Amino acid sequence: MSDYLVIVESPAKAKTIGKYLGSKYTVKASMGHVRDLPKSQLGVDVEHGFEPKYITIRGKGDVIKALREASKKAKKVYLAADPDREGEAIAWHLQHLLDLNPDDDCRVVFHEITKDAVKQAFQHPRKINRDLVNAQQTRRILDRLVGYKLSPLLWRKVKKGLSAGRVQSVALRLVVDREHEIRSFQPEEYWTVDAHGQVHGKKLVARFYGYHEEKTPLPNEAAVRELLARVEGHSLVVRRVKKSERKRNPAAPFTTSSLQQEAARKLGFRAYKTMQIAQQLYEGLDVPGEGTVGLITYMRTDSTRIAQSAQEEARAYIRRSFGEDYVPDRPRQYAKNEDAQDAHEAIRPTSVMRHPDQLKEHVSRDQYRLYKLIWERFVASQMESAVLDTTSVDFEANGAWFRATGSVVRFPGFMALYTEGRDDDGEEEEGKLLPPLEEGDVVQVKSWKPEQHFTQPPPRYSESSLVKAMEELGIGRPSTYAPTIDILLKRGYVVLEQKRFVPTELGEIVVNILKDHFPQLIDVSFTADMENRLDKVEEGDANWIQLLDQFYHDFEKDLKKAESALGHVELKDEVSDVRCEKCGRLMVYKTGKYGKFLACPGFPECRNTKPILKEIPVPCPKCGKPLVERRGKSRKVFYGCSGYPECDYVLWQRPTGQTCPICGHPMIEKGGKGKTVVVCSNEKAHSALETQAQAK
Repeated sequence: MSDYLVIVESPAKAKTIGKYLGSKYTVKASMGHVRDLPKSQLGVDVEHGFEPKYITIRGKGDVIKALREASKKAKKVYLAADPDREGEAIAWHLQHLLDLNPDDDCRVVFHEITKDAVKQAFQHPRKINRDLVNAQQTRRILDRLVGYKLSPLLWRKVKKGLSAGRVQSVALRLVVDREHEIRSFQPEEYWTVDAHGQVHGKKLVARFYGYHEEKTPLPNEAAVRELLARVEGHSLVVRRVKKSERKRNPAAPFTTSSLQQEAARKLGFRAYKTMQIAQQLYEGLDVPGEGTVGLITYMRTDSTRIAQSAQEEARAYIRRSFGEDYVPDRPRQYAKNEDAQDAHEAIRPTSVMRHPDQLKEHVSRDQYRLYKLIWERFVASQMESAVLDTTSVDFEANGAWFRATGSVVRFPGFMALYTEGRDDDGEEEEGKLLPPLEEGDVVQVKSWKPEQHFTQPPPRYSESSLVKAMEELGIGRPSTYAPTIDILLKRGYVVLEQKRFVPTELGEIVVNILKDHFPQLIDVSFTADMENRLDKVEEGDANWIQLLDQFYHDFEKDLKKAESALGHVELKDEVSDVRCEKCGRLMVYKTGKYGKFLACPGFPECRNTKPILKEIPVPCPKCGKPLVERRGKSRKVFYGCSGYPECDYVLWQRPTGQTCPICGHPMIEKGGKGKTVVVCSNEKAHSALETQAQAK
């Protein structure tokens, strides 16, 4: 039997660590948490210091038995759960269940699963940090009090199966409030006028700026007519040429929040999926020639700090791969968010020398894509700034001023490897090169092009922008963003439409109830302040029992008032014009896990349901019936024949509404953002025809 027992959360992590420690160590997995509050009751004694009643999690009996037997045979037990409050709590619960000495230095913490990091961590074990444990316990009790006291009220007053939560309710409020902004938005008209001309044999476009150098809006058509009457027949004369050098700095290495945002923008990953794959990369994957190895540092962090050794390794790689010009004079340091918990580094590869392309054939597609994103972001964060030459030219035509701007990349710097994605498209000047111009040059105008616009409402939240808003407002912590968003979807409070969150009627009703009866609970600033107070508990600067007592005192009052004041809320179903083919009733719209669908109001006698199909004006090439937009179990949109199941024709790309002039199949949009091309969906047949033609 081995001398030492090491307990981690997962078998993957156990496998990776076991390889580094040698035969004297046995590494076993607890399979996550081993104790928790009971599901069948509140499990918190609010009358006696909020004492939690922990029980063994169902199904963990055999795991605990095996760990107890192994611990009795070992000279010493090390608890090496993840380096955060959840990991500290797991270690504390294991210490209790295995009857280990609470004063023993049994806690081992490492932020990356590499040979050096693991071996060094075992040279410096410490006692379990009770402040960290108290912070986790306080959050757990707070969430239990809100969930188990407030959710039953919603069941009685609205409908069964609903839930409210300390963080989830505020996140839902953000989505609902944004929807109200969109509905109440009053679009305002405005116009732009572009001058299209030619100078030195090159085309040029300049936009109206104002009169006599002062910015002047064009609010309506009358203002446009006045401008056109003034400039008609005049040329544009160059009055000012301003050239400048602009530096663009790389983005900081990933935190949990920025990783979730960028993976949503660039890879289309949901936050939950991003964290799942990041966990796999952290715990370890099989790498040829190395065995099982952790590929990234710990993925729950809000710090942008980087270890000096990692910076030096990155700089050496950049120097060798890109050249000396791409290496800054000093290693880059990134400003720390004042609310950030700086215990962990930023998310980075455990070794820059482990290039993504080396791993591509040995990991899954999604693991490769996320690792590549993390690797490129980190390396780029240590590269030299990009240098752009920007030019701004002001023109004048009879007192009306026009402006043209452009910039070109003189030195790409970090942009040679990576540029950060954006949530919403904006005008991009990069790559737009203006003709060489000097003061006094005259541009002959070919046409004046006015265009009417209307101001747009704020966009609905995407997963990326919702995570960003939660982080900026201090709602929750990095580890809570993904599960919070996931539960809003599961409860049917929001649906995803074109990758944007839309609140359902149910979601709006819940928010309105909470605003009326629990204003503090759903207040953004109160929730952010509570996060800060919980952080104080973690730092040992606040008493967790006092914090719970202050919260519960007001919360209990609100509960009693709401119970008596809140009447039953009736959820009326929206009636459609589609008749149920089984019983003849008009079907109603319902919202489920995958969005809206049609259901018979005769439930439970009649259980008929139908998807809501959006018809595409394109005939099925197999049977001639129209194609419809459908959504699969994975929520991926596809386009199939309305004659299904008799006809099983399917397209995975969006039809354009046109048919191929050669074969009659639907034309489809193919490609990514900014690179979309229109091709025939019967592409293989066309390739075969081309091959035959070339052979002849």
